[in-house]
Amino acid sequence: MTTGELSPAHEAQTLPESLRETLAGRYYTDRDIFRAEQDEIFHKNWFCSVLAADLERPGRFETVQIGRESVIVTRGRDGKVNAFLNVCRHRGARLCTEESGEVRRSFQCPYHAWTYGLDGKLVAAPNLTAMPDIDKVSYGLHRVHVREWLGYVWLCLADRPPSFDETVIGDVTTRLGSPDAIVEYGVENLRLGRRISYDVKANWKQIVENFMECYHCATIHPELTEVLPEFADGLAAQYFVGHGAEFGEQVQGFTVDGSAGLAPIPGVTADQDRRYYAITVRPQVFINLVPDHVVFHRMFPLSPERTLVLCDWLYLPEVVDSGADIDKSVELFHRVNQQDFDACERCQLAMDSRSYDRGGVLVPSEHHIGEFHDWVRERVG
Repeated sequence: MTTGELSPAHEAQTLPESLRETLAGRYYTDRDIFRAEQDEIFHKNWFCSVLAADLERPGRFETVQIGRESVIVTRGRDGKVNAFLNVCRHRGARLCTEESGEVRRSFQCPYHAWTYGLDGKLVAAPNLTAMPDIDKVSYGLHRVHVREWLGYVWLCLADRPPSFDETVIGDVTTRLGSPDAIVEYGVENLRLGRRISYDVKANWKQIVENFMECYHCATIHPELTEVLPEFADGLAAQYFVGHGAEFGEQVQGFTVDGSAGLAPIPGVTADQDRRYYAITVRPQVFINLVPDHVVFHRMFPLSPERTLVLCDWLYLPEVVDSGADIDKSVELFHRVNQQDFDACERCQLAMDSRSYDRGGVLVPSEHHIGEFHDWVRERVG
């Protein structure tokens, strides 16, 4: 074997029972694999897109990127949320280039002025009266399936969406043991207190894997392990069905220094008090539940090596309206996010290394990540 060659043992290693293999490095860098994920995961599953309260009145809209598709999400004059592919039916021009905004009654293509109502129907176009054979409904914008849950708008690009109950709510049930366990927090009634956007130079799966485990917590999360001492032992709350990590004895609230938090959410039960619950909803949502607020992450994979993460801190309306100081509760998870995303970017740098051609390994406290890897393999091969 010449200098620099990898050993035969590396090429065909037999793992001890304590370890489980990961995805190979190419799953995090290969553009063909990323395209397959767009087709088979992001375009076929429910995707959490917009905080419904951000569309507070008819005409308000946001554009979101789901896989290769840009989608317009807007509130109609009937109060319902609609979503459409952001493509003019005439010559395919991008209809809206803004990330968010408000229109009065319609969306107009800046190229040839084809105009669409808030319900997506074609309402006007130059010389349209001279073309009486054009069906305005048939040439309206292509509609995207919409579902509202937990105060957010979830979209599905598939012609026939999978069951929302079996997929989205099913992931919550698998984690908490019951779909009702999240109801007490009344997430749909909470208000946005703070939003921070993170542009992460890492593959979306790196971020999911990191969120699912706590083997790294003692190493990079000093503030979090002060508040949740059991995390220092390496077992994440998600490792156990229904388990919530308990606050430390001297900890008063889920804050950066363990000081008292804010008014507790009234529906939180005694069993849920002074506990933290983390939930992964595949493919791109993390929900974090604590007694006085909820932290909600939405991921938008943009390339094999870049992911936009929007993180919302949600509080009781009276907390937001009163102007209460939320800085200490925001700062705790903001630091956790920064620490996590730095770790993900550090891993991403090595995904093209020949050392990671066949991937790495998962220790026992990370074995549940293997189920996520199996879920990905089943869809993209």
